[in-house]
Amino acid sequence: MRTTDSKANRLFIVLAGFFLTNALLAEFVGAKIFSLEGTLGVAPVEWSLLGVSGNLNFTAGVLLWPFVFVMTDTINEYFGRRGVQFISWVVVAFICYAFAAAYVTIALAPAGFWVDANRALGVPDIQQAFAQIFGQGLWIIGGSVVAFLVGQLIDVVVFHRIRRATGERHVWLRATGSTAVSQLVDSFVVLYIAFVLGPQKWPVAQFLAVGTVNYIYKMLAAIALIPLLYLVRRLIKSYLGKAEAERLEAEAAAD
Repeated sequence: MRTTDSKANRLFIVLAGFFLTNALLAEFVGAKIFSLEGTLGVAPVEWSLLGVSGNLNFTAGVLLWPFVFVMTDTINEYFGRRGVQFISWVVVAFICYAFAAAYVTIALAPAGFWVDANRALGVPDIQQAFAQIFGQGLWIIGGSVVAFLVGQLIDVVVFHRIRRATGERHVWLRATGSTAVSQLVDSFVVLYIAFVLGPQKWPVAQFLAVGTVNYIYKMLAAIALIPLLYLVRRLIKSYLGKAEAERLEAEAAAD
């Protein structure tokens, strides 16, 4: 029997593909900083914490990371600890490969007509714009990759500890609880590596304040997506059938 003939295998491929796609996109679109208030069309919200103040400005990647959390919990639910760890390492390898490829393309000499055509469209230096978007600093890339991997490895441990304590009840609790712990670490690790250890040398107050605001946003997004988690579970059970879904869940819980 071919690998793709199994519904469980096809399910893992789809979940892993969606996981990988969202993680890669989040890394690259994260170069854009957006205003949440401006996007929603509301007055700026000025927060103040530890003597640091600011508005609700986030990287565009925060729009996609919550869907990665949902995929993490879903893979955890049906394919267990080893399933999440495997795809997490694969994603890290692919992210590193993608950024290496981006740096190679930045180094290519731009065609003159491409530069001129984009200048006519209002982009004075398309080569510089391309490099600015795709060539994120190595400190930011390193911080993001390390934070992602550490967060994923913590997530899978917390998820299964909650699952062992509660059994098959309270899906939302193990999903949100594991995200709460893993993203607490992720939110601060990425900022510490990228902006404290990195060339910007943020002061401790700024590091803690920005990390806290980012963490609160991620948790609110994770809570808002709880209905999506249940919808995905329902769709998976409908696709696999009750018996196969329960078999995968039992194997994942024993992993």
